[in-house]
Amino acid sequence: MTELFASGHIVDLILVLMAVQWLVVLGLYKSGMRVIVPGDYLVNLLPGACLLLALRAALTGTPWPWIAALLLASLLAHWQEIWRRSVAS
Repeated sequence: MTELFASGHIVDLILVLMAVQWLVVLGLYKSGMRVIVPGDYLVNLLPGACLLLALRAALTGTPWPWIAALLLASLLAHWQEIWRRSVAS
């Protein structure tokens, strides 16, 4: 278990689970269960995915500018999500 965290592979596992979750939403949408639009859900997942990638970078000893860039990407994705929600309402 220690190696799973030290190598950053725990983040890979979580990202795969997020991708599977999005594919389930896409499948439900295409089958007629239009609870949430897959594109909107993908925009919702993006800030979290960027945060997870920043965590993986930190766990694996990636230089700080890459971690900062991923955190900035998460912030920008979050702002874009807020903007989309405010325009849609």
